[in-house]
Amino acid sequence: MSTKVDLGALFGATETKTFLGLESCEDLTTLEAPVALLGVPCATPYAAVGAYCRNAPDALRQATASMTANVDRHDFDHGGPVFPDPKLRPVDCGDLPFDESDGAGNRQAITSAVTQILERGAVPVLLGGDDSIPIPMLEALGATANGQKFTILQIDAHIDWREIHMGERMGLSSTMRRASEMPHIERIIQVGARGIGSAATSDYEDALAWGVKFVTAYDLYKKGLDAALDLIPEGSNVIICIDADAMESTLVPGVIARGPGGLNYYQAVDLIKGAAAKGRIAAMDFVEFMPERDIDGIGALAFARLITTALGVLARQAA
Repeated sequence: MSTKVDLGALFGATETKTFLGLESCEDLTTLEAPVALLGVPCATPYAAVGAYCRNAPDALRQATASMTANVDRHDFDHGGPVFPDPKLRPVDCGDLPFDESDGAGNRQAITSAVTQILERGAVPVLLGGDDSIPIPMLEALGATANGQKFTILQIDAHIDWREIHMGERMGLSSTMRRASEMPHIERIIQVGARGIGSAATSDYEDALAWGVKFVTAYDLYKKGLDAALDLIPEGSNVIICIDADAMESTLVPGVIARGPGGLNYYQAVDLIKGAAAKGRIAAMDFVEFMPERDIDGIGALAFARLITTALGVLARQAA
């Protein structure tokens, strides 16, 4: 057989401009849904690589095409439909514009959009884009916090504690260090670090001195998920930051830094569900997926499935 069969047709797959075929809401002043997805192709890129994850939001949307016809069917990862009530369905707010040469402008656009989402009472879920995107998202949460404090649960193969890299302090290698400088961030729990990253030992020691609690990928393997979840106090406002390279590379190969020992799908799911059980998820981001590095769409499907499950958790939180 020389013709490639469209197996997606078996599931009613269609082209989709939105994640899961969800309703579009490009005017944030009209937002009424409890959860809002926002594509963010770029924040503060390093000049050497540019906006290398710019195509991720659309790739992740297209990976959900096979699920659009069945999104209301029984989901065994939730014990019911992903969205138990139509009123709890998220909306897809499209992609923010960006200028690869204007990091400050990109950050301002992200902060403004996330602020609008929060002011409309919705939980922002950002689809990146590189891992500098959480910085302006976190700043927006601080501007609207009204005295609230937050716990960050970062799930990532790297710790992102460099003070500066390539002359840039707001890049993807400095995300958690910048977060530590924000007064509304009272706790940082970093899960999944493994292998050799860009951080120096002094960066790791700075993080420990600040008070970061690390649960490495090896710790998770040896001790189980409670090693991380027990660090989240009851009643916490939790911000979950997920880098695609935290996942096992055979599951999500579409990343720059492939390597063995990453999390499997259900470990990531249970970290999200466990955080929701401890408190309220205030925001999420899913970053660092690079479709050009993917293999036959495997990574896009796995990462999009994780996002889908997270949306179901957020819908139940809003119920």
